[in-house]
Amino acid sequence: MTKYVAFLRGINVGKHRRITMAELKRAFEDAGYANVATYIASGNVIFDASGTDAGALTQEVEAQLGSALGYHVDVILRSAEEVRELVAAKPFAGVDAGDEIRLYVTFLSRLGNGASAVPRDAGGLRILRSSERTVFSVLDLRDTGTTDGMTVLEKAFGKRITTRSWNVIEEITARYL
Repeated sequence: MTKYVAFLRGINVGKHRRITMAELKRAFEDAGYANVATYIASGNVIFDASGTDAGALTQEVEAQLGSALGYHVDVILRSAEEVRELVAAKPFAGVDAGDEIRLYVTFLSRLGNGASAVPRDAGGLRILRSSERTVFSVLDLRDTGTTDGMTVLEKAFGKRITTRSWNVIEEITARYL
C-alpha cells in the first residue's frame, strides 16, 4: 500500500459543491481506500491505495468521486513521499509569512510546460520557484488587497491546478505523513 494525498479542486467554495468531510471520507472508504483521513474542508484527503501508477489512480479517484457526488471533481494526487520532500526542501526559507504575506504551493495536474510563461512578479504574486508539477509563490496582500493572485497561475497552467497555503501542507505532513 502507498500513502497518498488527494488535493481536490473546487469543493466547498461558496454555496456550490458542498460536502462535509465525513461524507468525503465515506466516499473514499466506499471506493475501497484504506486509512482515510481528511484535513479541513478545502478538500485534502489522505489515504492508502494499492498500486503506484498515480495517473491511473487519479482517474480512478475522479471517476469514483463523480459517481458518489454527482459531479466531476479535479483531483491532484501526490504520494506522501512527494509531499514530505516538498516540506523538507524548505522552499520558503527566509520568507516571513504573516497577516499580509501568504505562502502558497500550487499543484499542477500535468507537467507544467508553462512555467517559463508565468511572470515572476505579477500584481503582488511573486513566484519563488517552480518545477514541472509545483509552483511556490508568495502573495503580498498589501499590493493586491485580495487573495485572488491565483488567476495568474490559471492563465499559465489552466484550471486543472489547485493551490494550498503552505501551513496546510506543513500541517498535513506533521499529522498524517
